[in-house]
Amino acid sequence: MLKERLQPFIERYEEINSLLTSPDILDDIKKMTSLSKEQSDLTPMVEKAREYIQLVDDIEENRSLLGDEELGELAKEELKELEARKPELESDIKKLLVPTDPNDERNVFLEMRAGAGGDEAAIFVGDLFQAYMRYIESKGWKTEIMTLSESDFGGYKEVVVLVKGDRVYSRLKYEGGTHRVQRVPATESQGRVHTSAITVAIMPEVDDVEIEINSNDLKIDVMRASGNGGQSVNTTDSAVRITHIPTGIVVTNQDEKSQHKNKDKAMKVLKARLYEIEMRDKMAAEKESRSAQVGSGDRSERIRTYNYPQNRITDHRIGLTLYRLDEIMQGGVLDDLIEPADAYYQAEAMKQEGLI
Repeated sequence: MLKERLQPFIERYEEINSLLTSPDILDDIKKMTSLSKEQSDLTPMVEKAREYIQLVDDIEENRSLLGDEELGELAKEELKELEARKPELESDIKKLLVPTDPNDERNVFLEMRAGAGGDEAAIFVGDLFQAYMRYIESKGWKTEIMTLSESDFGGYKEVVVLVKGDRVYSRLKYEGGTHRVQRVPATESQGRVHTSAITVAIMPEVDDVEIEINSNDLKIDVMRASGNGGQSVNTTDSAVRITHIPTGIVVTNQDEKSQHKNKDKAMKVLKARLYEIEMRDKMAAEKESRSAQVGSGDRSERIRTYNYPQNRITDHRIGLTLYRLDEIMQGGVLDDLIEPADAYYQAEAMKQEGLI
């Protein structure tokens, strides 16, 4: 029963309140900070739990009064109002009961790469990147370009941008995967529709202490920046390529004039990629003991098709199709896609927790 499941949260919250007034804790800044954060994290659940327990008690009390000659009608009216509130409150609580993703509060590296389709894929990287940038602006988030590798015919072969703001990962985490585009390329003289694909990865920004890299595992090359590589390509030996030998991951940065800044940016992206691998390995291990893997964000998974002739966008994971592709892309109104995906994975997580 939901009421019994909520009691431990209230008991722990009250225990923390008591601990925070203890002289031993007041003298231990680290412990006090940890407890204060736990208390803050518990607050939304405890507020809803207390409201729900009170509601259930009120419903039981009013039911007991239904046979009363004087109070029966009043209890009947009040019971109707209380029972109408119950489903919404239960829904809110069930969402809070789903374990939170520890990365939800983090900033992210948004990485986009052209895949099958050559120049057309690179052009679509540019189109989708602009849609993301409009969306990011609408949220009031900030961006920092890490890597920008332009294509000869417009668009980008690769883009990596750091997105900073409130709960960025929680909003973008289901964007990772293969995005497929179907349209007539500008270079197509016969008017035939071509299919191209790009990959998107959403990688949480990590602190230096979270990912330790042995310097012996790195091969660092310094070279002259060249080609359409970035915002300020220059003629000094400032471009940096870092190879992580154990995994074979290669990160190149040449957007800054300073070799030191390019190295710093490349290291940040490398750490994010290594953290992503660590997360993927952990999910794979958990999958063995669970019936399904929820919201993996695996970049090999085909998640959407953008069909320009039909003005259609389809999310294959959740069976959603919208005929407003132009509006979504030009206006950056990606919440029309992000929110249904989030609701779907929330429901999947609830099923795994036995909440629905």
